[in-house]
This record gives sequence, C-alpha cells and structure tokens, in this order.
Amino acid sequence: MSTQAPKLQNTRLLRDKAYINGEWVGGSKTFDVFDPATGNKLGSCPDLGISETQSAIQAAHAAFPTFSRLPARQRSNILRTWFNLMHENKSDLARLCTLENGKPTADATGEVTYAASFLEWFSEEAVRIYGDTISSSTPTSRIITLKQPVGVVGLMTPWNFPLAMLTRKVGPALAAGCTVVVKAPSETPLSALALAELAEKAGVPRGVFNVITTHEHTAEIGKELCENPTVKKVSFTGSTNVGKLLMKQSSSTLKKLSFELGGNAPFIVFDDADVDEAVAGAVASKFRSSGQTCVCANRIYVQRGIYDQFVEKLTEKVKGFKVGNGLEEGVTHGPLIHGNAVDKVQKQVEDAVKKGGKVLIGGKKAEHLGPNFFEPTVIRDMTDDMTLCSEETFGPIAGIFPFETEEEVVSRANAADVGLAGYFFSKDLGRIWRIAEGLEVGMVGVNTGLVSDVASPFGGIKESGFGREGSKYGIDEYQVMKSVTFGGLKPLKL
Repeated sequence: MSTQAPKLQNTRLLRDKAYINGEWVGGSKTFDVFDPATGNKLGSCPDLGISETQSAIQAAHAAFPTFSRLPARQRSNILRTWFNLMHENKSDLARLCTLENGKPTADATGEVTYAASFLEWFSEEAVRIYGDTISSSTPTSRIITLKQPVGVVGLMTPWNFPLAMLTRKVGPALAAGCTVVVKAPSETPLSALALAELAEKAGVPRGVFNVITTHEHTAEIGKELCENPTVKKVSFTGSTNVGKLLMKQSSSTLKKLSFELGGNAPFIVFDDADVDEAVAGAVASKFRSSGQTCVCANRIYVQRGIYDQFVEKLTEKVKGFKVGNGLEEGVTHGPLIHGNAVDKVQKQVEDAVKKGGKVLIGGKKAEHLGPNFFEPTVIRDMTDDMTLCSEETFGPIAGIFPFETEEEVVSRANAADVGLAGYFFSKDLGRIWRIAEGLEVGMVGVNTGLVSDVASPFGGIKESGFGREGSKYGIDEYQVMKSVTFGGLKPLKL
C-alpha cells in the first residue's frame, strides 16, 4: 500500500483535520482514508470521540441565538455564495469524490452539480418562510402561526453521495436558521471537509457548521448526538437497522427526527411499455454508481410477453459498460466501496444461481482490476425465494423476475418491509394511475429510472423512514410551528 495524496488545483480543499467552531481540529489518533479503486492511502483524519463531539455541540449551541436571528436574506446570501464556490471548485470536488468513493469522474461531476443545487434551492427557500393567519372562534382574539428553527441539529451522512447527502441536509438546516454538527462517513470524510473549507470562505459564521470525523467511535458519537439534550433534531441517512437504533436512542429526549433508510426498489415493465425506454431506465436506475444508491432498482419485474426481449436488450447494454478506475477515460462504472460490499454481492449471485437463476453476463469479481471490483451482472429467471428479492443489494446486479398480471406484480412489489422508491413503465394511462397509487413507496418513477431532483420531495414510507428532503417541504424538517393568540381586542365602534 502506498500513499497518494489527491492532487487538487485548490490545495486548501484537502483537509486532514475536523472542523469545530471555525477551527481545524486534530486528535491524538487518526484513521486512514483509501481509494477503493487502487487501495492507495489518500490521507488521514482525526479519529475523534465524545468529548470533541460535545465541544462541537456546545459551539453550535452558542452560535444558534445569533445565527437564528440573522435576517433570512443574509442566510440566503451565505448559502448562495457557498453554491457559487462549489461550482468554482467543481473539478477538484469531483476528483476528490472519485478518489475516496470510486465513482467515475462523470458521475462525480454530476454529483457536485446536484449537491450544489441544494444550496441554491434552499438559499431561495430561506426568504420564503411563511406563517398563517387563523380566524379565531372568539371575536376578541386573533391567531397567527410562526415557523422557527428547531435549534442545534445532528446530521449523519453516508458515503455513497458524500457531497449531495450533506448539502441536502445542511442547506435547509441553515436556511431555517439552525446550527449543525455533522458526523462525516469514515469512508469519505475528505469531501465533507472540503465543503467545510468552502463554507468558511462563503461566510458561514463560527460554530454554525461543524464536521466531526471518526472511525472507531462512530457508534458512540451517533449515540451522543441522539441523547444529548442540547441537540433538538437528528437527520440520518443509512441502513434501516441503524435507523431503528438511533430512533430508540433519541426517544430519551423526544427529538425531532428525519430518517432516509434502506430500500428495495421494484422496477416494473409492462407488456405495453416501450422496451428500449424501459431498458434505458433500468440501466440508469440499477447501475448508477455501480448500484450503490438507496433508490437503485433492486427487483426488476418484466411481464411475460416482453420478458425475453427485455432481457436480451439489457444484457447487450451491459456488455457496453467499461469497468475500471473512475479517473480513467471512458470508464462508466467504478469499484464498490470496500471488500464487504463485494462479498455481499457475490453471495447474492451464488444464492440466485443455486436456486435456478441464469447469469447472462458478469456474475463474478473483477479481480484483475482490484479487490473491490465486481462485474456488472444480469441474471434471468429470478424467483421470490432468492436473497436478492428480500435484501438490498447495493451493487451491480440486475436480477430479472417474470410476472403475469398487474395484480400479481403489485402484490409482489409491496411484499417488502421497506418502501423508498419504485419504478414502472407503461403507456396505459389508467394503469399508470393504478400502479402509481398502488405501490407502497415514497417516490414513484413513471417511464423514468430517475426520481432524484432538488425540486422533488425525497423520502420513503414503512421501514424506509420518514421525513422529506429537498423540495419546498425540506425546510419544514428543521422548523417548529408556534401559534400566537392575541386577546382582548375590542371591536371597532362605528
């Protein structure tokens, strides 16, 4: 293993310290950050613990009274400046994202644009926080409502979108007037620290935005954010099991929560669909970021009448993929994040084959590229007793299930504990309404494989969590409503 520090045009973006109360803070211990494509060490970050987390919480608490009272336009301008700085540093941010996450440069560049869009969007929402006037039941009273920032917020973000998942939470929090403590993912902390550098340059005041880095103390820091009474809200993106633990820990202080948890997205193709469009949608939904997104198609259901045609065309598309280091020219798909992810994918393939599935392409590790690479895979003749059907893959396997009827496929699609996203392709308007309303998910893609948009509310139902990010609803997660009643108002004598 060798050390290969990222080469950036703006060298200030490469930080090896956490960010607390406007200061870059080291620690007595560090952990290493690796490039999943090469295994090379990119750098080290402080392995901080509870005491540093408490310091960050107190810094956020001290900053809250002043920041929350800033005019909304001033908070808006700060977010807009941060947005501009992200675009000015787009190539460096994309390179850093590719190096520590593995996604190809084109995907990483797209993520920078997507991530920055949340800062732009919520800079505009900051000045549009409205209350209501309510008619009182008594003639001498008047009622209004106010929306106010909830307070100090603890944010825990994942590695698969190290930039976008952070800005999607921080943007609305700061727009509302909250101050935040971020626990960065140990796999991809460098992107979070680069955003902290740009936040400081954008004029985010001391203590408003704090970033904690850790590896060994992830569980303890999560517990502290959930149980510390100074923290008034927690937002988490990650697995359902961890979300349940955090919810239990937060119950001691009855925190406001928003969780974006695991998925097992159904992707349904009906006989009347445009097969080429459906294949393109499946490629976008299933194989984006090598299948490492929470809204990836996990179960692809295709109606019998077009099953063989769809399978053949999807396999041909996958043959055109180029797997490799995300920094290399022409690479369409990078590595998985680490060896555990590769092993999980391998086990799902082996289970499917054992139970009758037929691998048409891929199906094994791409060890000639490195230990974290897995060949994009298409498996036909999938059945509901296979592990892939009930377990989120988070890898590049397209398992294709045949089905006969509309009622059957909706029942099978809804037979999951989670409900984040779902997709289907059809030209029948009546069917489109029936399926869109019938799928038990928080987001539905109709004749598209992509549902992520800054303007659209992002979130799930069932054990995929609750709360919404992005859109006009995203800022509500960081606000509390207060009613104000004015009494003793004498009527005008005419």
